[in-house]
Amino acid sequence: MIRLLLVDDHPVVRAGYSHLLEQDGDMKVVAQAASVDEACAQFAIHEPEITITDLAMPGSSGLELIRRLRERDPRARTLVFSMHDTNLLVQRALELGALGFVSKSSPPECLIEAVHSVRDGRRYLSPALAERLRNGADESQAFDSLTQREFELFRLLSRGESVATCANTLHLSPKTVSNLQSLLKDKLGVHTTAAMVHLALRHGLIPAELA
Repeated sequence: MIRLLLVDDHPVVRAGYSHLLEQDGDMKVVAQAASVDEACAQFAIHEPEITITDLAMPGSSGLELIRRLRERDPRARTLVFSMHDTNLLVQRALELGALGFVSKSSPPECLIEAVHSVRDGRRYLSPALAERLRNGADESQAFDSLTQREFELFRLLSRGESVATCANTLHLSPKTVSNLQSLLKDKLGVHTTAAMVHLALRHGLIPAELA
């Protein structure tokens, strides 16, 4: 049996996909989580073969989860399953060590196929994503200089989170967050909060309703 950790902040979504995965016959969802911190705790307890995660969650994102799991165990296998599937997010997830990325708009069998590929150590992209990455321009250049911690902070600040909230979410001191905020603005060439929000919107990092 392929032992899975399923990470999504919506219980109904987790229940539906857990049922779909276990219907395949050789998969078992051994744990579920609704946040990055909870997922890290469940990973430590259950040691799943594959972690399937959404990207958009309260607090830290699925990108931060990939980073933290790979930091804990370089062999950790992660599969992203999300409706937030811009080229930038797909590329960032793969760079952080995710072995697969499936859009939630894909047919259900894509998720099953992806789990088997990742279990075998093979990279998997749902067909529409793979074609779009082949044909699309590289939109990640503006963010190439950011570390994952800076990228995660950029996402949180663009959502309107305070320095204190960012510090708590990222397990950093407020002073460190303030220093990183200035650094990432310099790296991205933006000088105002409005410019940060515009950049995040342009690259699909925050939903339009938060702007």
